[in-house]
Amino acid sequence: MDKKLFKQLILLITFSVVLVAFIVKLDAVWGWANNVLAAFEPIFIGFAIAFVLHRPCNFFTRLYAQRLPGKGKAAARPLAVATSYVLLIAFIAVLVSLVVPELIKSLERFVSNLNTYGSNFQQLFDFVVEKLQLEGLENLNFTGAFDNLNSLLSRALELLTDTMPHLISATGVVVSAVVTGVLAIVFSVYMLSGAPRLLGQCRRIAVTYLPRKVVHPFLSVARLTADTFTRYVTGQVTEACILGCLCFVGMCIFQFDYAPLISVIIGVSALIPVAGAYIGAILAAVLLVMIDPMQAVWFLIFLVVLQQLEGNLIYPKVVGTSLGLPGIWVLAAVTVGSSLLGFVGLVISVPITAVLYTLLKQDLRTRLSGEGNQAQGPEGE
Repeated sequence: MDKKLFKQLILLITFSVVLVAFIVKLDAVWGWANNVLAAFEPIFIGFAIAFVLHRPCNFFTRLYAQRLPGKGKAAARPLAVATSYVLLIAFIAVLVSLVVPELIKSLERFVSNLNTYGSNFQQLFDFVVEKLQLEGLENLNFTGAFDNLNSLLSRALELLTDTMPHLISATGVVVSAVVTGVLAIVFSVYMLSGAPRLLGQCRRIAVTYLPRKVVHPFLSVARLTADTFTRYVTGQVTEACILGCLCFVGMCIFQFDYAPLISVIIGVSALIPVAGAYIGAILAAVLLVMIDPMQAVWFLIFLVVLQQLEGNLIYPKVVGTSLGLPGIWVLAAVTVGSSLLGFVGLVISVPITAVLYTLLKQDLRTRLSGEGNQAQGPEGE
């Protein structure tokens, strides 16, 4: 038997055995993969922080390099890293100091008025049943359910208030989370500080170990991926902040209830592509319909107008062009990504799909242009 054919058969048999073992022991393999990913969690989180702060850090680096004289330019990068973290911490502190107290007040008000909301909801339900003549639903009573929910929420708040210090002191989960956060920050500082050197090292490794035909497409895909993720993160965060702030201002002007709580819900839900707007609108409408159904209707009208104004006028000018991904691809990416990887898949599925979509368009253009040239070749001759 030919040695080359024999090697190919051995490789095929080995691959088949490994594939069957992988399928049979899929649970064990998945558990081992989760343990490995958990071990690298601080590095992943640190990379995410460094990725978010990379552009601000580069901006401050250029700014300090222009202002610092002579040998002081060497301190431009460390100063830029420190400035980026100070601004991030200040932003989080201001956000927490402004939002959290109002959010707690809104939640306390919601819990204290839950009995009233229950009776209002019962009246609305009875009105709908009477007008639509729905048989079999006349005897449904939601007041008792809201009373039980009110007592349950009150007990939960008391339990958290009384036992949280003991839980924090006794559990190791909080300690592990703190350690992971500290390590992630340390990794992110090192990545930001040595970003030019790390990028140069990665580029040299790719050029050295990858074939020449592969290295340039690989670097091009890496640049496209980094640029796509940057535009996506910047766009989503900016859109969420703008939409949340405009929602709060509008709700204060029109005197809607729970303005801080609903504005936070709208802003956070805006981070979710496609479905986020509907999720935020439904949650806000549920809160307002128990106070006054007409207030919920007017709020939905206000939110639709606000989203159209923000999406068509403000967002394109502030953020710029979007990823250029059709809506059906965005919906498919969100659905599949969230099903496979949960929240992480929800976050990364859209930019990954945008990268694959861009590469597919580039490949199609290249192939079609090549076929066009071949078809015109004999005529030109």
